[in-house]
Amino acid sequence: MLAGALPVRQLAYKVNDLEAAALAHACAFGSGPFFVARHVALSSSHHRGVERPFDHSSAYGQWGAVMVELVVQHNSEPSALHDMFPYGSGREGLHHAALFVDDLGAAIARFAGEGASLAQLSVTKGGTAFAFVDTKASLGHMLELYEPSEMLTGFYDFVADAAKGWDGRDLLRELG
Repeated sequence: MLAGALPVRQLAYKVNDLEAAALAHACAFGSGPFFVARHVALSSSHHRGVERPFDHSSAYGQWGAVMVELVVQHNSEPSALHDMFPYGSGREGLHHAALFVDDLGAAIARFAGEGASLAQLSVTKGGTAFAFVDTKASLGHMLELYEPSEMLTGFYDFVADAAKGWDGRDLLRELG
């Protein structure tokens, strides 16, 4: 398969309402707590090679050994999210599985060579680049690729640690 032996680090769902989705996921699967980042600040975002705003918010929780992300896009601009769930459709569902890669550029090229084109490349204000490669035809969802950094793996550890012994209270916790 395209991803070889790269383990899934996160499953992400496009949702219409972060709070309702977090509550539903927690009730169904015991996931949580969820850390909410509203209007994630990006320094750049390119969808299918065209610079476009990608205004989104995400809630991150732990679901067993895997992080779960719930994501909502606030603007109507084309994006990898809207490639799967067109703006205004009201549809929700699995959008991507996230993988850590050693070299983002090489991984993007590898997936493109295997028929999975780059759908979106964005960089956060903090400098973390993330890419969505279009694996809808082969997997039914996108893949998100990013290089692990101390900041990124530290955030994954932070979310996982918060889930240990979590008593179900304070489901949603706002991030800076």
